[in-house]
Formats: sequence, structure tokens, C-alpha cells
Amino acid sequence: MRARHLFNFDFQRVFYLGRALRIVLESTPYWTMFRFVLVIVQSCIPIVSLYIMKTLIDRVTIGFSSEEGDFSTVFPLIVAMGVVNLLGAVDGAAMGLIAQVQNQIVSDRLFDMLHRKAVCVDLEHYENADYYDVLHRAKGQASSGPMRIVGRAHQILGSSISLLTMAGTLFLLNGWIVGLLFVPVIPRILVRLKFVHIIHLWIERRTATQRQAGYYNNLLTSDNYAKEIRLFGLGDLFIRRFSTLRRQLLKEKLQISTRRAVADFLTTVISVVAMWGAYAYIAYNTVQGNITVGDLVLYNQAFRKAYQSLWGVFNGFASLYEDNQYLAYLFEFLDLDATVVDPIDPKPIPRPMRSGIEFENVDFQYPGSARQALKDISLKIRPGEVIALVGENGSGKTTLIKLLCRLYDPSSGKIAIDDIDIRDVGLAELRRQISVIFQDYAKYHLTARENIWLGNVDAPLEGDDIEKAARRSGAHDVIETLPQQYDNLLGKRFEKGEELSIGQWQKVSIARAFLRDSQLIVLDEPTSALDPKAEYEVFKKFRELLEGQSAVLITHRLSTVKMADCIYVLDGGRIVERGSHDELIALGGTYARLFEIQAKNYR
Repeated sequence: MRARHLFNFDFQRVFYLGRALRIVLESTPYWTMFRFVLVIVQSCIPIVSLYIMKTLIDRVTIGFSSEEGDFSTVFPLIVAMGVVNLLGAVDGAAMGLIAQVQNQIVSDRLFDMLHRKAVCVDLEHYENADYYDVLHRAKGQASSGPMRIVGRAHQILGSSISLLTMAGTLFLLNGWIVGLLFVPVIPRILVRLKFVHIIHLWIERRTATQRQAGYYNNLLTSDNYAKEIRLFGLGDLFIRRFSTLRRQLLKEKLQISTRRAVADFLTTVISVVAMWGAYAYIAYNTVQGNITVGDLVLYNQAFRKAYQSLWGVFNGFASLYEDNQYLAYLFEFLDLDATVVDPIDPKPIPRPMRSGIEFENVDFQYPGSARQALKDISLKIRPGEVIALVGENGSGKTTLIKLLCRLYDPSSGKIAIDDIDIRDVGLAELRRQISVIFQDYAKYHLTARENIWLGNVDAPLEGDDIEKAARRSGAHDVIETLPQQYDNLLGKRFEKGEELSIGQWQKVSIARAFLRDSQLIVLDEPTSALDPKAEYEVFKKFRELLEGQSAVLITHRLSTVKMADCIYVLDGGRIVERGSHDELIALGGTYARLFEIQAKNYR
């Protein structure tokens, strides 16, 4: 989905409520049904309790007016009142327990849906600020959104039952009192709906500001920035910026809340006047002897509870409207369109490859960018061949690899494996055939064994292949020095973890690439954190470590690519030179100039 579609709110949002309820029903069908029954029971308890109280008061009143009171006439009513109250307490406790269980189960289901979408959404969205706004709001709804819908539905059901019983009771006294219930409720609902819309628009407008504040919070609390913040004295700067953003948000929230408080006060005054009129009428009828003291209590309580129930019904629908606005954030993220998709009828990748991988006149432009990242790229990687991509930053080297892995699709041209367009191959199958370690490799705060195993989770976790891969990358010697060796946690985020140097982390990441049973290994600046001697040792034995695999090397250190069969020099997204090291040196072009500049640093 493109940026301009991210905020296309339309009538289809009405279906979000149904989708949310369906998620709840699919996740917790029996709990939902049981809670539904409990809501009905809970809604019937107030009217039963009121009628018991009315009868009790009337009998007590009669007892006072007679010469002798008979406690036996009221004792069953007292017992009944106790039973009803106990039933209400048990019912409420059961509903609370079920709500907690449902909330946990549904939240886990939603986070699973959110995570599955996040790991397969097109990378182009990560280059769109609007995407981060939608993701930020979606995560805010994942834990509670659908369960709020269930709560509102139960509120509407329970309040409707209670309203019918209470309004029916009031109708026995006078029908106009029932109409009086609507006088204070309508203004309150209109105010509620108005501010739902105002707050909804404010959240959309200020999502970016909230994310900025969250970013500074992350800078101040994350270990990734701890050293620089201390060395450059950035703490006070980031704290001030965080506080400024939070004060801005607080100021705007306070303005909205103040306007809402004034409007709520005015509608409350209307409510007080309406309820005063109803109570006065009921008291007048009691004094006139038209109704009993028990009726006085019954009708007073019935009017109060009927008003609360009517407000509960209308407020429930208003809350559903509000929740529907927020649920849109969750479902718009889950409904993001994908452009890089699996083919309907995927073709298998030949294993082993016969002719290899070929780029044919490939162009590419990042979404939202006016600059063309790759222009007319044509190259071939034959089985067992090692090629190198060299060039200055921004020349297109890493972008080329992203296209090969189908993280993006070319704007034009074709990438093929044995003449099979990779767009006709299943994504998972394609990526299984390519082991990639990017320069910004991941550091997993897991055990050393798991860090390597993540390169091929289909391999046995306790198998010998993990140690074999570690030996190939040089990580084995590092791991052997750890207290628990391969079972030692890496990183300091969890207890008993051991931090590694950047170069040591890089060896672990390279081991991940070696573990993967792939036909092509791609190392994007694989030794940038290693000293020249360690780098030389890695590349010296690199070809023998490949074990028949093809390889793509991306590096700034040209001394390490001399062993490549073919070197491609990129500049401005184009291939400007190609050939072996000796051929390019003899050519005296860009590669020769860059090689000479670097060589001077080692003389």
C-alpha cells in the first residue's frame, strides 16, 4: 500500500467491528458463550433485588403500624436478599476471571497476527514515515482493541436488559417518567461523539510527535547509544527534547480535556434537574398515599438504575464508534498490500544450478525516491564462481543484493536462476538458496549455539554442523573462551551473558551464513570490523571454505577481492568496469585508481 492510501478511511470501517468480534470468537468460543450467559444473569439481579427490597420495606412498615411485628414474615426476604447478593458477587467474580483469560488469549492471537504481518510486509514500507505512524498506532491497539469491543457488546446487552426491566417498572407508575430518562442522556451522547471525533483526529495528527518522543526515550535508555551519549555529553540535550515534545502533547491534551470537562458539566446539570424532577414526583405520590414507602424506594432506585442503563446503552454504542476508529489502525496495518508476493504456481530452483544467476538489464528506483539506484545492470554468477562488487558508498552494491533476495522487485529487467525468473520462484525457497550477511548484521542476545543455528533453523540445534560452521568462520576459537562455550548467552541484556567485540560478533554472523545449506553466499562488508591480519586469514581460506558454493563479496578493502574470479566496479548505480584483478589493474581505470589509493596506506 502506498503512503497516500494509508489514511483512506471510508465506510468499510464498519466491518472492523465484525472482524474484531470474529477474532475473539475464534480465539475463545467457549469463554465468550459462558461470559454471555453471566452477563444476562448479572443484568437480571438488580430488578430482583429491588423487588425484594420493596416487599421487605412494605412488610416492615406494616409491622410498625400493627401492635406486634412478626419477624418470620421478613426473614425469608432477608435470606433471599443475601442469596441474590451472593449470586451477584459470584457472577461478577466469574466475569472478571473470564475477562482476564480472554484478554490474554486474544492479545496473544493479535500479537501473533501483528508479528506475522510485520515480518512479511514489503521493505518499501520501512522507507515511508506514514508506515511507522500506522505501525505505532496498530501496536497500541493489538493488546486491547478487540476485547474492548467484547466489553462494549456485553455492556450494551446488560444495560439493555436492565433498562427494559427498570423502564417497565417505572411505566407502572407513570409513562412520562420513562420519557424523562432521555432528556439528560441525549446531550451527553452528543458531547461524547463530538469529542471522540476530536480526539481521533488529534491522535492521527500527533502520532509522529509521539514517535519522536519515543525515539528520544529509546536513545536515553538503550545500550546502543550509551557510550556516545556519555562521551559527547548528549544526555541533557536528548532529555530536553523529550521533555519539550511531551509538554507539547500534554498542553494539547489539556486543552481538549478542558473543553470536554466544560461540556460534560453542562450536560450533568441537565441530568441533575431531570432526576430531581422524577424524585420529586415519586415523593409527592408517596406523601399523597398513592404509593407505599416500598414503592418509593423501588421507583427511586428504578429511575436511577434505568437512567444508568440507558446511558450504558447509548454510551456503549458511542464507545463502539470510538473503538471502531481505533481498530482501523490495527486492521489497516494488517491489510497493507504486498507487492513482493509468491507466484501462484511457483517453479522449483534447480539444485545444483547449471548455468547460474544472471541479471539482465536491471533498473531499480526506491519507492518515493527520485534517484535511480541501479541502471542497466547485467552480470552473471556461475556455479562455484566468486565475484566481487566494489565501489564507493551509494554506488548500488547492497541494493543489487536486496533485489537478488527479492526484498524488492526490479523496476525493469530480469533476474534469473538457470533462466528461471526469480519472480516465478517461491520466496521461501529462493531465500533458502542464498546465505546473506549484511554489514548491519543482527546481534541476537541468545546463546552462541542459537546465534549460529538461526542461519538454518531446519538444522538440529545440537548437531555438529553448528560447530563446523563456527570453525569455518573463525568463531569457534572465540566461543571456546566463553565460560559455557556454545551454551553461553551472548550480549549483556540478560543475566550471565558475555559481550563480544565487534569483530567477534562478525565471525558469529558469518558462521550463520556458512550453516545455511545454500548455493550462494553473500558477504556484504563481511570483515569490516576485523583487523587487516584477521581479514587476510578469513579470505585466504575463503574459497576452500565455500565447498562448491558460489559467492558474492562486497567490500571496500580491495586487497581482499584479488581472489575473486570476476570483479564488478559500480559507480552511480551502473557497472563501469568488470574483469579480474589483474585485468582491471592493467585497464588503469576506476578500480586501479582506488586500489592504488588504498595500497599507499599500507606502504
